[in-house]
Amino acid sequence: MIALADEEQTRAPAGLSKKQIIAAVLFTALALYLAWIVPSIQIAWVSAILVLTIYLFAFEIVGVDVAAVSIMVILGLTSLFAPIMGLEQGLVDTNHLFDGFASNAVMSIIAVMIIGSGLDKTGLMSKVAAFILKVGGTSEGRIIPIISSTVAIISSFMQNVGAAALFLPVVSRISARSGLPMSRLLMPMGFCAILGGTVTMVGSSPLILLNDLILTSNQALPVDQQMQTWGLFSVTPIGLALVATGIIYFVVAGRFVLPVTKSESSTSGSDPMQYFRDIYKVNYSMSEIVVPEESSLVGKLINDIENSNRIRVIASKRTGGDSRVGPGSLARDTEIESGMVLGIIADPIILKQFVDKFNLKRRESLRSFSDSLAPSKAGIAEIVIPPGSALIGKSACDLWMRKTYGLAMIGLHRDGETMREGDNIRNIPFESGDTLVVHTHWDMLERLENDRNFVVVTTEYPRAEKLRPEKLRWATFFFTIALSLVLFTDLRLSVALLTGAVGMIISQVLTIEEAYEAVSWKTVFLLASLIPLGLAVETSGTAKWIAEQVLFVVGDQPVWVIQTAVAVLATFFTLVMSNVGATVLLVPLAVNIAIGIGASPAMFALTVAIATSNSFLIPTHQVNALIMGPAGYRVPDFMKAGGIMTILFIIVMMIMMNLIF
Repeated sequence: MIALADEEQTRAPAGLSKKQIIAAVLFTALALYLAWIVPSIQIAWVSAILVLTIYLFAFEIVGVDVAAVSIMVILGLTSLFAPIMGLEQGLVDTNHLFDGFASNAVMSIIAVMIIGSGLDKTGLMSKVAAFILKVGGTSEGRIIPIISSTVAIISSFMQNVGAAALFLPVVSRISARSGLPMSRLLMPMGFCAILGGTVTMVGSSPLILLNDLILTSNQALPVDQQMQTWGLFSVTPIGLALVATGIIYFVVAGRFVLPVTKSESSTSGSDPMQYFRDIYKVNYSMSEIVVPEESSLVGKLINDIENSNRIRVIASKRTGGDSRVGPGSLARDTEIESGMVLGIIADPIILKQFVDKFNLKRRESLRSFSDSLAPSKAGIAEIVIPPGSALIGKSACDLWMRKTYGLAMIGLHRDGETMREGDNIRNIPFESGDTLVVHTHWDMLERLENDRNFVVVTTEYPRAEKLRPEKLRWATFFFTIALSLVLFTDLRLSVALLTGAVGMIISQVLTIEEAYEAVSWKTVFLLASLIPLGLAVETSGTAKWIAEQVLFVVGDQPVWVIQTAVAVLATFFTLVMSNVGATVLLVPLAVNIAIGIGASPAMFALTVAIATSNSFLIPTHQVNALIMGPAGYRVPDFMKAGGIMTILFIIVMMIMMNLIF
């Protein structure tokens, strides 16, 4: 299931830091200066609220969703305090204050979260993750390009937030299996999903809207100045260059700009064996061993080598065969063959001796068993033999415990003493109160919780997901329906996507409770609460005033400088309002500027539509808001990685546009 972390990491400190206080003074001074130079009281108040929003986001006085909701409430209160503020009416009509919660964007993002969760519930995303791991291994430098390029391609033909939501569970699984923190993978994926929206004219809302805006502008232009509309793949060279730039940027500079978030570094960096080292003095690690043809291990049984070499085999895979892990698959009478891969738990020093003794090849990381032995699926656990258990008096060998119960015993604790592999623990009859240290699959451990012959001590472990592979056809069918409605009809995006989401619920791919759990309500409140601010910026004339001031400054510069200024302006506007709103506002201005300086109006209009995808600095873009919770990102994380990406975006876009057009 999509792991979308609804919890907000509360960051409201007891008091402001010195840095935050200094910033507050500077931002207050900026707001007062803007109030002095703006042409109206409405613009003054909106500018002040805009400055406050940027301050709250940049310095994390409260969580970003709390900040967004607070700004929405402040806008609503302006209706009450309008006379005191010198306004005739509030900055936003309170009848429309909460329209964001029913907006096309918010309903669309809810729908794609549910669709993504439905696809994940069938096990499809697990297969995709396994394929990417098979191709890319566990190397960050290989996984990032594979994930990012795939998402970018998908994003070029569907809404980028949909592509990002679709791959969120894939990245989550890859993170769990590779040991790479999600914070190192989600930002490249998210940024490339945004960049992928520039590859075709249907990849993002601004580009979809652009041709309509061009036709509208043509009505006011002379015949000789009218613009031609853009074709589906007119922007493809620019988009591909931007995607390539994003991938190269993270491959080259990722280790410097990508964070390891506190929540994840503590998770990914924690050692699940530490507890067992402290309590039972068991120092084991898991490794993957390949048996070469010349090894003397060939022809021996697993039972022949485990006790004498103090190792424990928990998985095997024959050449060209499937992995044998868990109950009913791996037994002590399994014969070792040439080319066989063994999953072994042992003390690192003893394992090295074992590898050297039998001339084996040890892999640096799990490959054959990266899925089946992932920490999210299997691990070390404690189990106690209770009084009255039917196992008392029988040994692990008598029970064929590994084959019957899927329990690979690596330690037996009795009377204050822990015996390990090599102490013949599998031939010792069990007594009441014995504690077994075992390696097992979590789904087996969950089953044993209902078995009276065992008392499962380990309770904090990932519960096995109850996947529904039999629902794959239904999930694929409704996903295809939703995607087809998006690409081939004029139906509103939210309605098209909700068709797929509701279809998955009706066909029982997901229960309604699971659908609710799939939605990141933090993301919903963040986006919905910012929409009234964008409305206030636009309707008060603030956006137009800012645009006029910036363009006034660069009016006498060369064409490429003015075009760059338009791109920068569009970039700024898309950070504080919807990219659609920024496009609608700036395209007419850009067209008039181009005509005034003798440049191509269509080129300037396209500059605006592409630059509104340059939204990496703060998590106001839907994709950034989507990945913020699961990865544990903070606003400074986006500012650090997104700042450089923003500059690269403008440079590459300007170079490609002037080369091609």
